[in-house]
Amino acid sequence: MRRLPFSSVSYVVLLLLGLAALAIVAAPIGSAAPADQASGGTVTVEWFGWSHYRFTSPTGKVILTNPFTSNPDSPIKPEDIAKADLIVVADGHGDEVGSTVAIANLTGATVLAPGGVNAWLVEQGIPRAQVPKNFFQPGDRFKGIDGITVRSVESVHGSELSPPTAAVPYGGVAAGYFITFENGWTAYFSGSSAAMAEQGLWATLYKPNLAILHMGGDHEPLDFAEQVKLLKTDNPNLKTVFPHHNRVTPPAGSTTVADVQAAIDGMGVGMQVTQPPLGQPVTFP
Repeated sequence: MRRLPFSSVSYVVLLLLGLAALAIVAAPIGSAAPADQASGGTVTVEWFGWSHYRFTSPTGKVILTNPFTSNPDSPIKPEDIAKADLIVVADGHGDEVGSTVAIANLTGATVLAPGGVNAWLVEQGIPRAQVPKNFFQPGDRFKGIDGITVRSVESVHGSELSPPTAAVPYGGVAAGYFITFENGWTAYFSGSSAAMAEQGLWATLYKPNLAILHMGGDHEPLDFAEQVKLLKTDNPNLKTVFPHHNRVTPPAGSTTVADVQAAIDGMGVGMQVTQPPLGQPVTFP
């Protein structure tokens, strides 16, 4: 039988197939390396004093944390907030709940809170349709805002309500949140938590780019520094740390950014804490 000539086209096809096979063999299976952050758009973050932050997503969605608009440094009032798609509340304390009820009613925002705080917020006047979860507990996730994922995690803190009611006498577990935006960029808002070993686990799982950590007037700087250290566990994404629960001008004797930075430096963690300017947008990534 006559042999067919081996054309240059056949050679090229075989070469390409061979290279593809090598690529499959070389590709890591179940790699622990973080996935590349999806490209496209930026996230804008604004601090309005205390623990009230506003995030504006790459597609214009607005998320508020603990909207305590009556805090002493707040440059805004509830009626100044023209748009909010989602409000996350860390616990039932007055400075976490803040103006959630007023803002939710003004904007139609969806509201997420831990434990029994959701039911309590409905009692306080938020329409039930805007509170999609009876209980949004640590370990839960919410994907009801298109393109954005909110994950609830535990916070070492109380959740007393003011006022408590017969149906909801206590708020239950306190929470922190990991918020992942449409472009893959992730922020961790700790609520009022102290350091906990689980923060290292969450860092490995969720790999936040930004951490916003509790720095109240009495907060132990070493505790803050330990949280930063834990959040760097298997997490090369963490580039920025903001404080919350602090004043623009801290009263005498209060924990300051300089205090927590000294503790971080003493641990050799290699991370800079940044105080965002009040009411001024900061853009990521």
